[in-house]
Amino acid sequence: MTDRVRFRFFAWLTALCLSGLCAAAHAGIPPISVDGRVPSLAPVLQKVTPAVVNISVLTATSESASPLQQDPFFRRFYNLPERQRPQVSAGSGVIVNAAKGYVVTNHHVIKNAREIMVTLKDRRQYEARLVGVDAGTDIALLQIQPENLSALEFGDSDALNVGDFVLAIGNPFGIGQTVTSGIVSALGRTGLNIEGYEDFIQTDASINPGNSGGALVSLRGELIGINTAIIGPAGGNVGIGFAVPSFMVQKVVAQLIRFGEVRRGRFGATAQDVTPDIGRALGVPPNDGAVLVDLAAGAPAEKSGLRRGDVVLAINGRPVRGSADLRNQLGLVPVGDVVELRYLRDGKPAVAKVTIESPQAGLASGRQAVPELAGARIGNAQRNGRTEAVVVVEVDRGSPAFDHGLRAGDVILGVNRRRVENVNDFLSQMRSSPRPLLLNILRGDFELTLVLRGG
Repeated sequence: MTDRVRFRFFAWLTALCLSGLCAAAHAGIPPISVDGRVPSLAPVLQKVTPAVVNISVLTATSESASPLQQDPFFRRFYNLPERQRPQVSAGSGVIVNAAKGYVVTNHHVIKNAREIMVTLKDRRQYEARLVGVDAGTDIALLQIQPENLSALEFGDSDALNVGDFVLAIGNPFGIGQTVTSGIVSALGRTGLNIEGYEDFIQTDASINPGNSGGALVSLRGELIGINTAIIGPAGGNVGIGFAVPSFMVQKVVAQLIRFGEVRRGRFGATAQDVTPDIGRALGVPPNDGAVLVDLAAGAPAEKSGLRRGDVVLAINGRPVRGSADLRNQLGLVPVGDVVELRYLRDGKPAVAKVTIESPQAGLASGRQAVPELAGARIGNAQRNGRTEAVVVVEVDRGSPAFDHGLRAGDVILGVNRRRVENVNDFLSQMRSSPRPLLLNILRGDFELTLVLRGG
């Protein structure tokens, strides 16, 4: 290669690099350090790291009240288990509201906590108050004194693509605030049996024990996820980490602030993924939406006009990527809210509005039927998502229902030998049937009849 050719090649390469740096600058992140010599992420980290905190937790322990049981010789002689000692564990958290001092972390970080201490990057320490937890998504919300705090803004996790650069910030192994970098390895990870509601962002940014509850940040300096779990045979990072997406975190935090818990409602339908075979049969693209396979009688889904075989494509304008995604999205809707479902029926688009009901909507007090059943709680018994009978949820010991022989777990098949299919049907027949009332009961593998003699 001649000097002239070599010069032109390096000039072209320099121009290409500079154009890439300019593109990065237009994305909102300064691509070079203050001294102007080397590419650096320092400017964005200076902005976001003050919002990421360390969390120290003193776990609750059960102390024996008896002096004898506290004596080591007595415990060894009677082979009693060793007394638990208070343990201190470390995790991470993210300030999401500076004005009110709200800090998001993982539920498993603060589970069974007796005391929670939050340490900021500038080493200020605050005792935290637990606002609420949601074990289903492994999210917890704390509150500290709002004194000159920095908060991270939520980014749009739905706008992420595989290959996007991300930063993980937390407190691995309790050594102090640490930053690692990587890319988005996958989106919408489910079926890992880590949490009840799974829609994880997978990343190869190093996440280790102690990173739990920390921030997954985009190069725009926005919070796009809460680091939650890893897959590591030796308990350390092997490049497979998972974060709860910001879309889910925001929905959970809103309910924790409002109620102190996530109040999940009842949709009343089961669904499955649209496989290629199902897609061909229904005339819809595979892996797009979720097909309803069963609807409970009288449930919100059925009341809205939905039917078996309908393919749900979107909820409130957000695409549904499968049956797990449908469950996740509906699991974040508070009781009483109305959701708009866009779906296909026989290949034709349609819209349904569904009011999410309380899970207790299918329950009734036995007293609502007759005084003899006071003290019992009656609910709908479902099989394959469809209501087929009535079940006794619980019975207060010593109550009229208990004295008449009703027990928790009994399945009420009929009243005066007339079949009942749901709670409303049961209440109606109990009130209108002549006395004495005969309850046809299935208890385990045996059928029996209870007689209620009343005025």
